[in-house]
Amino acid sequence: MSASVPVNGAHVLLVEDDSGIAREIAEELESRDFAVTAVETGDGGLEQALSGAYDVMVVDRMLPGLDGLTLIETMRARNIRAPVLVLSALSAVDDRVSGLKAGGDDYLTKPFAMEELVARIEALLRRPDDTRQTVLRAGPLTMDLIDRRVDRAGREVDLLPREFRLLEFLMRRPGQVLTRAMMLEEVWNYRFTPQTNLVDVHIGKLRRKIDGPGEAPLIHSIRGAGFTLGASDPGAPD
Repeated sequence: MSASVPVNGAHVLLVEDDSGIAREIAEELESRDFAVTAVETGDGGLEQALSGAYDVMVVDRMLPGLDGLTLIETMRARNIRAPVLVLSALSAVDDRVSGLKAGGDDYLTKPFAMEELVARIEALLRRPDDTRQTVLRAGPLTMDLIDRRVDRAGREVDLLPREFRLLEFLMRRPGQVLTRAMMLEEVWNYRFTPQTNLVDVHIGKLRRKIDGPGEAPLIHSIRGAGFTLGASDPGAPD
């Protein structure tokens, strides 16, 4: 697995037809040492994307000419794997799902706080470069990222959206010790470590759902460190 892209100096392709929003985003990113190329049309965005010169892309869903989702689908078909943050005024669940199924990696609805946009871009840049996988496997667990389905040895596991995201984070890093701070940052987008048992509560819910009667526990607590996903318990519980 290749390393994630360094945040400082990363090259961002911004495809946004609202000149005011585009200028605000570009100025904010450039103030944080990103290099930004901004275009206003879907066709221009696709031309830039196919150059393969960008570390991450921010693409508005509604664009003149080629729409944002078609842009993303086309570049994915051409094996352009740079992560994409989709921007849209459409906030319904079906709209967000459409954006992700088209090949987007994250979805942010307008209006948004600039700090959140920057945080989401940074999170995309830190992801390992295998994020285009659509099916994850870890031991007896299988996660279909398109259908949003989780199975354990053929038994479907019904998860809420946050539980799904937390399990995805764990399944992308099987055997690794993951701290609560890492989970709060990547799953809840916190930029700080609050005094909260949020992670422990959600881990408890996950355990009750993925570990059926007589099945070996898959999520283990590592004393003083965090949690790990694996078939055997590597350490004493907290």
